[in-house]
Amino acid sequence: MKFLSLLPLLACLGCGSTPNRTTAVAALREAHLDPTLTAKISGRVLFNGAAPRPVKLDLSANPTCERQHLRPVYSENVLVKNGGLQNALVYVQNGLPAIHWTAPPVSVLLNQEGCVYQPHVLALMTGQTLEISNADPLNHNVHAEAEINTPFNVAQPPRAEKLFQRFQHQEIMMPVTCGVHPWMRAYVSVLEHPFFAVTDDTGNFTIEGLPPGTYQLEVVHEVYGRQQLAVVLAPKEHHALQFIYAAKPQ
Repeated sequence: MKFLSLLPLLACLGCGSTPNRTTAVAALREAHLDPTLTAKISGRVLFNGAAPRPVKLDLSANPTCERQHLRPVYSENVLVKNGGLQNALVYVQNGLPAIHWTAPPVSVLLNQEGCVYQPHVLALMTGQTLEISNADPLNHNVHAEAEINTPFNVAQPPRAEKLFQRFQHQEIMMPVTCGVHPWMRAYVSVLEHPFFAVTDDTGNFTIEGLPPGTYQLEVVHEVYGRQQLAVVLAPKEHHALQFIYAAKPQ
């Protein structure tokens, strides 16, 4: 995972923690792993069959959006390259010890550029900062449609100060939309631990630093749903695995 440096907090939405969660976290011991014994999982999320054709986005309702693109803009909900599926979240669903994993002191960027959210899918830890920027010369409306965390719906003027948000609860594939431009959609996942990855453009992922143990991994895709696989990791083991999604009937 690649993180961007945390900038000074110019604005912060819902950055406080809830008393119940604070008490629960305080009761857990901090994670201290021996790096010489930790294991690694890598693999691919594969797509079996003919991928659906990307849908062209109609930006004509806002000429300012349309003028920012020299080529047509397509949806990113199903992206397949060399048989691999992009934008799938892979994470450890079960099996980790009951300890507190400290969030990195850096932010993760969700940018609005050309009236499109970039990236389309991202993940971060509870307590970590989501940095939201607007690089466009027009207004956006950032709407986090959370069901477990506190939802928010905030206007962001052109090239305004960045917004900063921290989430206190695990939530998988939370939609983030724009009330001004209905085609804009991203997915933010919040994890209580650091063992997750989003697949790259050919479906590859890597999860490092896992303590030895027996785990259930889950992959989640916005169109093709969820799958689980069990894996047993010995100390210092590098385990390779694959998830396979099948094309839906036309």
